[in-house]
Amino acid sequence: MKSRKNSGFTLVEIMIVVLIIGILLAIAVPNFVKARQNSRVQTVVGNLKQIEAAKEQWAMDTGAASNASPTTANLTPTYMKKWPSGPVGTGADYVPNDMATLPTFKGQSATLFQDPTTKDAAIAAAGL
Repeated sequence: MKSRKNSGFTLVEIMIVVLIIGILLAIAVPNFVKARQNSRVQTVVGNLKQIEAAKEQWAMDTGAASNASPTTANLTPTYMKKWPSGPVGTGADYVPNDMATLPTFKGQSATLFQDPTTKDAAIAAAGL
């Protein structure tokens, strides 16, 4: 009589593979979420710095007073190619403010996003 060997995986082997995949996902997913949040924060900070540079250039070119408030129409397309919008926020979320005040994203300035003591609060307030 021929003996026939069954081929395939046992239930224990399959459970071990599923457990390993679960452990790897538990490690990878939080890191991915944190990396995505950091990317969004850096995008916002970069946009705010670009707006500040455009404000300063506008003020020098027009001889504006220190309390002048440039609008988005003053800054685009001459000093900025286009006003920032997406993937983080909309154009209305970015406010240039007056010359004495830093531009803001949902009420938060770039310095708040960069300072380690206020970073988490600024991220939470901006909804990033």
